[in-house]
Amino acid sequence: MLGLLYRLSDALRRKTLGDDHGRMGEDLAHRYLTRHGCRVVARNYRPRSGHGEIDLVVWEGATLVFVEVKSRASEDFGTPDSAVDQEKQEHLRRAARDYVRRTESTWEKTRFDIVSVVLVQPPRIVWLRDAFR
Repeated sequence: MLGLLYRLSDALRRKTLGDDHGRMGEDLAHRYLTRHGCRVVARNYRPRSGHGEIDLVVWEGATLVFVEVKSRASEDFGTPDSAVDQEKQEHLRRAARDYVRRTESTWEKTRFDIVSVVLVQPPRIVWLRDAFR
């Protein structure tokens, strides 16, 4: 029954969001991580400086995880995670340092993950833990 509700929700999301692959991918990644035991504490976190944005901030056990979600309609031009280059990683690190400072968390207990979402039927989701340091 729950699977049917998720499929209906996905169909409605596709209809309403149209070509907003990023938003659809973030919604699917949020649900995926929650199902796998993570607790989402922030979405689209942007530091006051405006440099960088973190798609999802989650707790997996005692580890604070900063998640970059990459979505594509297909893999014709490579996997979604291949779009996270050095410059993007630096923006994420900068935003993560700001988040850790503001929440008084411990930097040593953080990690950077990537969730790749290919928006086919059914969507393919790959969670790359500790994708970069």
